[in-house]
Amino acid sequence: MASITTIRNLGPAMETAFAQAGITTAEQVAELGADVAYARLLATGTRPHFIGYYVLVMGLQGRSWNDCQGDEKKALRVRFDAIKASSFDAPRSELEQFMRQIGLFEVKKS
Repeated sequence: MASITTIRNLGPAMETAFAQAGITTAEQVAELGADVAYARLLATGTRPHFIGYYVLVMGLQGRSWNDCQGDEKKALRVRFDAIKASSFDAPRSELEQFMRQIGLFEVKKS
């Protein structure tokens, strides 16, 4: 089982974030795919950032992060916005919002 850092463009910070989401190997990230894996990061409190998302997409394709441009980047922005809206922007209680902001919210595993 390979470390998440073996995925091109991903370093120790992403590996830590994925571990908090219960994803510990590069194989798990690849099996989930970029969209589901990124949604899990957001569900466990990672703050959404478009660059982080497209770096993941490019990495799973074995491509450099700065290879993403033009129409492809625009299409990824649409996907990112949809993931963010469903995984991070959903209405929550003030307590849950605060807990997510400070990293204390624990997502139930199904």
